[in-house]
Amino acid sequence: QVQLVESGGGLVQAGGSLRLSCVASGLTFGTSAMGWFRQAPGKDREFIAAISGSGATTYYGDSVKGRFTIYRDNAKNTLYLLLNKLKLDDTAVYSCAGRRTSAAVTTVARYDYWGQGTQVTVSS
Repeated sequence: QVQLVESGGGLVQAGGSLRLSCVASGLTFGTSAMGWFRQAPGKDREFIAAISGSGATTYYGDSVKGRFTIYRDNAKNTLYLLLNKLKLDDTAVYSCAGRRTSAAVTTVARYDYWGQGTQVTVSS
């Protein structure tokens, strides 16, 4: 059974930083593309970032490009998202997602596994 468990969310002031983690089990992590998505109340799920199984390829959503960084440690079966220069609009539940294949993609429907999410709240 595949499990994805996120951590690292919390309350942070605008302009601050956070690092989210997602520990994976039950899948061959090094050959699984991973992604981060977020959902704010009343809004659709939004693509944030994706990374290929090897880590060589990354994609970012336009709203976070230049501020967030996705990376992974395949030896630890862990995916990370570094959030810098946080804005009020970044407030959302952040979820990690995994694929059965190694190619990174940006579309929600192409991910096979999902974590429960971790809340990020940015205050003024």
